[in-house]
Amino acid sequence: MNDTNTKRAGWKSKAIGEMTDYYITFLYLAFFFGSFTWYRGLILGEYQIGYLHYGVGLIQALVLAKVILVGRALHLGRRFQDHPLILPTLYKAVVFTIFVGLFGVVEHTISGLLHGKGITGGFEELMSAGTDELLARCLVTFVAFIPFFAFEELGRVLGEGKLLKLLFRRRSAAESDHG
Repeated sequence: MNDTNTKRAGWKSKAIGEMTDYYITFLYLAFFFGSFTWYRGLILGEYQIGYLHYGVGLIQALVLAKVILVGRALHLGRRFQDHPLILPTLYKAVVFTIFVGLFGVVEHTISGLLHGKGITGGFEELMSAGTDELLARCLVTFVAFIPFFAFEELGRVLGEGKLLKLLFRRRSAAESDHG
């Protein structure tokens, strides 16, 4: 195979790998945020308060999955990889929660600029949700990231593809791979 074909095959493999990572991340986040969205809707329904924001969890998952990929590309959270798994897991959850928060501030600032409200207009729009709402979003994001990064770290330690085999193959098939 010549050098051009090798580069093209490597680029295609990398693109497929990143799309797969994005898709898996999106599915996890969509399930997690979708569950919280339904929970919110069901609780508000108990008080006869209508709630029609069910698509928000999906949109949030789409955006956050991309933010996570960007954070990985920037090598965020790579510290403590030689420590017990709880440490890099919690560290990544904290770092990525902060990164997502900063992304939200930048996103609203740009939105404010694009809509002629200036830098402060976008920030004021973000803060209009209220401090409790913003803290709740941070908490939910942090809690969502803990199992996500725990599985990621476990997969890293076990080796590429081994965690998926353990989780999704029949016991006899998974055990034969280790023998």
